[in-house]
This record gives sequence, C-alpha cells and structure tokens, in this order.
Amino acid sequence: MAGYAIRYARALADVVTQSTGETTLDPSAIDMELASFAAAWQESKALRGAFLDPSVAASKKVAILDKLAPRLGLSKTTRNFLAVLSNHDRMEGVTEVLEEYRREMRARLGVAEVAWTTARPLGDEERQALVQRIGALAGAQVDAKFFEDPSLLGGALLRIGSTVYDGTVRGRVQQLKEKLAVS
Repeated sequence: MAGYAIRYARALADVVTQSTGETTLDPSAIDMELASFAAAWQESKALRGAFLDPSVAASKKVAILDKLAPRLGLSKTTRNFLAVLSNHDRMEGVTEVLEEYRREMRARLGVAEVAWTTARPLGDEERQALVQRIGALAGAQVDAKFFEDPSLLGGALLRIGSTVYDGTVRGRVQQLKEKLAVS
C-alpha cells in the first residue's frame, strides 16, 4: 500500500467532517462521487494514461478533471481533492486513497466493519441476531459481511476491523498442534 494513502484519506475526511454552516458536506454524497470517479478510472485506460503520464502537464490534467467533473457529478470538494492528488503525482494510488478514505469515514461515523465466516450458511434471522449482538459489543453500528468456508470444520471466525476472533475447530486444532510442538 502507498504510504501516503492514509494521509490524503485523513485530510479529505477532515474536510468532510469539519465542514460547517453553508459548506456542510454530506459524507455519503462525497462517497458516491468518489465511487463514480473510481468507476471511470477503472473503466477508462485513456483516463488513467493521461493522469499517469509524466509528460502531460499538471494544468492539462486539471483541465481533464474539470471537463469530467460535471459528467460524473463531482462537487467542488471532490474535484479539488482529485486535483490535489494529480498535482502531487499521487494518482497512481487513487484507488488506495479512496479505500482508506472510506475506512476512515466509517471509523469517524462509528461504523464497524465486520466479517463473519462460518462453515455453514447462516439464515437471515441468525445474521440479524449476530449483527445486533456484535453492534452491542462493539458499541457501534455494524456493516457486516458474511462468508462461508467449509474448511473451518465448525465454529466461526470473526473480524472486527483488524481484530480477529478465531472460534473455529480448525483454529483450535492449530492451537493444539502448537502447544504439542512446544511440549
């Protein structure tokens, strides 16, 4: 990952969360604008080529961005942020910056990203009950993603942010192996 991605993401998050009065910004609207740009970035080889080509002047890159902004529905804030990335030759990491921005905004808005992996599929009622329990434990809203992995044998693997809780049979067998190897 590009080391600068977090710095730029936090800077944009600061602008979005510290806006006041007439300049109040909607985080979800900014997120949608960034997603729109990211889709155009992924789909257009020509767009990536223009922004990543060092022989293209910074002013031309900003002009391209200015023509693209109305088509993608970019606000002045989003356009300016992308112009800063371009002017500082950081567009090669734009995807990482946008991912970090989403992560940062979720944290600031009190939304915990949760990945729940089980050996068997969970029903809707089980999923809802887990989301409620995890939300209460985490003290945050939960954005949960559910996965299946039959190799777990049983139990569940829970990831909240960067913390992993391994309650799987496979994990317990691995712990037992490690204890036996040390003995």
